[in-house]
Amino acid sequence: IYFVVYSTTKYIGGHGTSIGGAIIDSGTFDWGAHPERQPLLNTPDKSYHGAVWTEAVKPLGPIAYILRARVILLRDLGASTSPFNAFQTLQGLETLPLRIARHSENAQKVVDFLSTRFEVDKVIHPSKQEGISRQRADKYLPRGFGGLVGFELKGGLEAGKRFIDSLELLYHVANIGDARSLAIHPASTTHSQLSAEDQIASGVSQGYIRLSIGLEHIDDILADITQALVKSATPA
Repeated sequence: IYFVVYSTTKYIGGHGTSIGGAIIDSGTFDWGAHPERQPLLNTPDKSYHGAVWTEAVKPLGPIAYILRARVILLRDLGASTSPFNAFQTLQGLETLPLRIARHSENAQKVVDFLSTRFEVDKVIHPSKQEGISRQRADKYLPRGFGGLVGFELKGGLEAGKRFIDSLELLYHVANIGDARSLAIHPASTTHSQLSAEDQIASGVSQGYIRLSIGLEHIDDILADITQALVKSATPA
């Protein structure tokens, strides 16, 4: 892995309080080895006094990409976090390993529970995958599969709406990675402007629910999901 782009709004911040992102460059990729593939880094930059980034950083090592991202993107886009948001992000980072372990543990229990419910047609989670997909999940996520859980309700669109409206503990929020458990019904919210065909093409069925399982006691999480499932199967 040479570099990674993070949304710090998610698990790193961990509390849904600050919007932010981060680019982490390992400093091990030779950006000048094939200049035709990275022309922005290997030709004069007219916006920065004709600097050729791969040449300018030679005394510092292969950091042309991250340096250009900092001095050009920051200059042009103004993507600078406030001191307070930076504090919140750093504070979240301090507890990240502990939270991820709890997210993963709780989410797996939710997956196991949903797999037994008659209202649920399908559960989507790395632990439910087979073949090469499961092998990759085990390889890249050896300490747990994180907090995201998807499932499809047999009752379709209306059942999905009733499920969301019936939740009492879980928050109806489009974010993921919070300490709180979150839920969303994409077909009636984030993907509602798409046609039914386009929704299916994007992996969103009419009854699909996405959960971001948080740090609450698992009994409380399951109790809320249970009562919402019961109500989702009962038309008003």
